[in-house]
Amino acid sequence: MQSMCGRLEQVLVARPTGWGAGCDWRGLGYRRAPDAALAAAQHEALVAILRAGGAEVLELDGDGLSADAVYTHDASFPTDAGVIAMRMGKAAREEEPGAHVARLAQLGVRQLGAVEAPGSVEGGDLVWLDPRTLLVGRGFRTNAAGVAQLRAMLPNVEIIEVHLPYGNGPGECLHLMSLMSVLDERTILVDRAWLTVPCFTLLSSRGIRLIDIDGDERDGFACNVLSLGGGRVVALEQSPATNERMRDAGFCVLTFDGSEIALNGGGGPTCLTRPLRRGYPDDGRRMRP
Repeated sequence: MQSMCGRLEQVLVARPTGWGAGCDWRGLGYRRAPDAALAAAQHEALVAILRAGGAEVLELDGDGLSADAVYTHDASFPTDAGVIAMRMGKAAREEEPGAHVARLAQLGVRQLGAVEAPGSVEGGDLVWLDPRTLLVGRGFRTNAAGVAQLRAMLPNVEIIEVHLPYGNGPGECLHLMSLMSVLDERTILVDRAWLTVPCFTLLSSRGIRLIDIDGDERDGFACNVLSLGGGRVVALEQSPATNERMRDAGFCVLTFDGSEIALNGGGGPTCLTRPLRRGYPDDGRRMRP
C-alpha cells in the first residue's frame, strides 16, 4: 500500500554499527563524536516501540557502510511495482542503495529500477499524499534529473515537485520530510515557516489539516514523526510542546530519547526507519496502546 500513514506492518532498520571508534563524524556532519553505547540503547528503544505497535522489524547489515546507514529511510523507495534504489546526494552514502536492494531481494522484493547519474534522489524527499500522488522535494539531495527518472519509472503516479528552502545550506540535511510528516490521511504536521508558499498552497487546497510544530523545537527534529497508523505516531522526547499539540489533535504520541541516535547524527524517527509494507490507512477509528 503506497501510504505514509497506513498500519505499519513491516519495516527495515539498521543498528548503529558504525558509531564506534573510527567514525568520521566530522565528515558526516555530526554534532559531536558519537557515543556508540548510547546510540545502541536509544535505537533499541525505537525498535521496541515498532514491535509493540505490531510491525515486523527487519534488519539491514550496516557493516562496511558509513554511520549514516542507520538512517534507512533514504537509500530505497518501495512502491507497489517494486523497490527503487535511490542515488544518494551525500557521497559517503553511495554504497547504501545497493545494500538495501540486496537485503530486500532476500525478502522476495523485486527491484523496479534505480536512479542513476547525473540524477540523485533521497527517500527523505518523497512523500505520498495518497496512493497515486507523490510529492517530491527538490533541494540539495534530490535534483531535476533524478525526478525525471522517477517519472519514467512511475508512469501511473502523479509526481508533484516542490522546491525546498536553502535552510542552513548544503552541509546540513534538509529533506522534504524535515518540513512535513503525514500523521493520517487528513492531517500533516508541518514546519510552516520553512514550507514554500506553493507547497503550503497545495496542501491547503486539498483540505488537509495542518498542525504546526513549536518553532523553538525545529532543531530538535520536532517535525520528524513516524505514523504507525490508527492515530499512533512515534516522536522524539526532545519535542514536548509539539508532541502535546499532536495529542491535543487526537493522536497517541509514543516517544523515545533521541539525544544521540537522532539529534547528533541528524535524523529522527522517520529517517531511522524504512517502511516496507503498510496496511490500509486509518478508517477513522483510533487504536490506543
